[in-house]
Amino acid sequence: TGPAGTGKTLLACHSAAAALVNRRVERLVLTRPAVSVDEQHGYLPGSITKKMEPWTRPMFDALYRYFSPKTVNDMLYDHIIEICPLAYMRGRTFDRAWIIGDEMQNSTPSQMKMFLTRFGFSSKMVVTGDITQIDLPNHQESGLSIVRDILEGIDDISFMDLTSEDVVRHRLVSEIVDAYGRFDLSQGNRASRRVNKPRSLRSDR
Repeated sequence: TGPAGTGKTLLACHSAAAALVNRRVERLVLTRPAVSVDEQHGYLPGSITKKMEPWTRPMFDALYRYFSPKTVNDMLYDHIIEICPLAYMRGRTFDRAWIIGDEMQNSTPSQMKMFLTRFGFSSKMVVTGDITQIDLPNHQESGLSIVRDILEGIDDISFMDLTSEDVVRHRLVSEIVDAYGRFDLSQGNRASRRVNKPRSLRSDR
């Protein structure tokens, strides 16, 4: 987990690519919640891969730093790389696979549980997300925001927290992340003061 620009997707995809090249896994499985950021784009034509393209684009951008676009397209054609929407994962098991769930702050708790129970033998699963940028509608609870409370302490499951100091984009991104953090903290303090402000007593006649 960590703020924007800390290389979460890049690290996950480069580790996956290295595992594939070194034959520690046989395929890559990529997924991401299909949740827009305050925008509705309507019906998207084409195959499942085409429909998921707007959401999986950041993962492909990361893979293109490791493989050529032609190599990635060939692996898609040969099913060495699979794009699998969360909605189609139920009931599946992925053996000898590197499975990436990107932007999983936009998964619900039930989606997160379903996703985490998909991997099989000789597989690795990486979950990335930023709990400060949840885009779920109707203020739904994020599966990523509670998963640590549920799973921390289990062998072979680990958590890595990145901060603004780990930002690998432009210097301003780190400063923007910190500025929003200070603003959110000040808003929280104001709300707390409003809630705890003593009310004056008055007698109703």
